[in-house]
Amino acid sequence: MHTQRQVVDYALRRRSVLAAVSGGRTGLDEVCDAGPYLLRAAQFHGRPSDVVCPVCRKEPLALVSWVFGERLGQVSGSARTLDELERLAVAHDEFTVHEVEVCRTCRWNHLVRSYVLGRVPEPRGTRRRRSAGS
Repeated sequence: MHTQRQVVDYALRRRSVLAAVSGGRTGLDEVCDAGPYLLRAAQFHGRPSDVVCPVCRKEPLALVSWVFGERLGQVSGSARTLDELERLAVAHDEFTVHEVEVCRTCRWNHLVRSYVLGRVPEPRGTRRRRSAGS
C-alpha cells in the first residue's frame, strides 16, 4: 500500500460517543443509523475487522474506505476496496480516504480514521526565473 499521509485517528471521539451511549446521554438511534448505501458498501466493499461491534456485540465490524478528491471525478464519494485504493493511489494526485467501521446487525457506524493517498503534486511556482542578463 502506498504511504498514508496526514493520518487522523478518531479513537478518542469514538470512545467519547460510546461513553455517552453507555451513560444514557446519547440514544442508540443517534449512533446506530447507518443508511442502506453504507450497509451495502460494508457488504460489498468492506473488509472484516478484528473488532466486535461495541454496541450489540453480535458480529465483527466491517471497515469501509470512502474516497474523496477533486481529481477523482465520478469515483469521488464512493466506497473502494484496498486493491482499488492502491490503483487509485498510483493513477491520481492526492485524495482523501475516510475509513468507517460499520455493524450490519445494529447499524452502528463511526469514522475511524482519515488519511491522504495518491501522488504528491508538484509544488506551484517551481519554474526558475530568468536573470536580467539572460
